Amino acid sequence: MFLGTHTPRLDEKGRLILPAKFRDELAGGVVITKGQERCLYVFPMPEFQRIAGQLREAPVTNKAARAYSRVFFASAHDEVPDRQGRVTIPAHLREYASLGRDLVVIGASTRVEIWDKQSWDDYLSASEEEFAGIEEGVLPGGL
Repeated sequence: MFLGTHTPRLDEKGRLILPAKFRDELAGGVVITKGQERCLYVFPMPEFQRIAGQLREAPVTNKAARAYSRVFFASAHDEVPDRQGRVTIPAHLREYASLGRDLVVIGASTRVEIWDKQSWDDYLSASEEEFAGIEEGVLPGGL
């Protein structure tokens, strides 16, 4: 399970050093793809394969499933982190997420998310007030 918030920097070659506590689980390979709210999702290969299987189950006649699958798979980039725990974020994904040099990498349970620092700060600021109010809808019965 991926937890926590980290603040690495993107180097001049578009590489990100993965947080040390995530490296073991991601060492076998990752898939980086577009996420919601203009962030990037980073999945360990087995989790990506599980999600791909679920998307394959959706009927091809389902327009929303087709649209989601197209964007999800067309933007996906797979690679194995190097010995220093670095992954290269392709230009099209850096552009999609408006990634500058300063990043925020968060653990989001079964995936890692990569955010531009300013985008994350803006998202967090806008979302924190809603956080307490949405618990009941997300977790029936609350914690």
